[in-house]
Amino acid sequence: MGKTVRSYYKGNPLKQLRAFCAVARNGKMVAAADELFLSQSAISLQIKALEEELQTVLFERRGPNIQLTPQGAKFLDMAQPLVEGIDSINDRFKKEVRGSLDTGEVVVAAGESTIIYILPELVARFRERYPNIHVRLQNVTGRDGLAQIREDQVDFAIGSMLDIPVDISYTPLYSFDPALILPLGHPLAEKSDISLADISPYGLILPPRRLTTWRMVDRVFQQARVPYEVVLEVGGWEVIKRYVESGFGISIVTSICLREGDRLIARNMGQYFPKRSYGVVTRKGRHLPPPARAFLEEMGDTPISRSQSQPAHSTR
Repeated sequence: MGKTVRSYYKGNPLKQLRAFCAVARNGKMVAAADELFLSQSAISLQIKALEEELQTVLFERRGPNIQLTPQGAKFLDMAQPLVEGIDSINDRFKKEVRGSLDTGEVVVAAGESTIIYILPELVARFRERYPNIHVRLQNVTGRDGLAQIREDQVDFAIGSMLDIPVDISYTPLYSFDPALILPLGHPLAEKSDISLADISPYGLILPPRRLTTWRMVDRVFQQARVPYEVVLEVGGWEVIKRYVESGFGISIVTSICLREGDRLIARNMGQYFPKRSYGVVTRKGRHLPPPARAFLEEMGDTPISRSQSQPAHSTR
């Protein structure tokens, strides 16, 4: 039995070193045992096994108290940094390898509408919680945004996607209704139920065709076999709203951009156009650093992460 126990303790050098350092620190076997949540006999066996391994005496035993021998003092100088290093390795790994939330940077690619309507509240909350993390927003969309994601120039993107490439992951978080916006006094303003055929004679103002909105509108009209005309392509919901207000045309927008101060008529077009989702776009297999993961966690907690509906009309 004695040989079995001795063999077991000889096979655990880390436990031996930890027991040795605890005894040296406390000066008593019983105090070391309490610190390590072990029995006094277990501590004693660890020390004996270590002394046999080193073929030296590490402690002088004087009743309940023990004292380091000169050899023991030298060995403590070597063993203590090793034990402290092993015991702190988890915290060091989290801080030095995985990163820290005390400092750092999160880089987000997003289009103008996302930057204007979704991100302000989110960024404000994130900066309040993590004041030492720098947030950088890259105003890019479409192919440019995907290129930056693939080249790891940004941590992730926030936007809307219809067609998702095989190397890209898209997680929808927010959903908004589609809306037709008209200038005040427009002939369609008197109609209670506006159809695609009603829209057909009037020129549309849309974002550039490389973007999701243009492709979504085109797809709906093509599937319904209803002709339509784009009279102006321009980027940014705020710019589109101003051109509609000025009478250059009408537009299909996402209700995220509608505000009480807009001098427009807005009608929900959910009967014909799908809800518009906005979410997180990442490269598959990308390991995000801690600041980026913290930002995404904040996105999940933000009140905007639910379906947003727009009243049937809004005029000022």
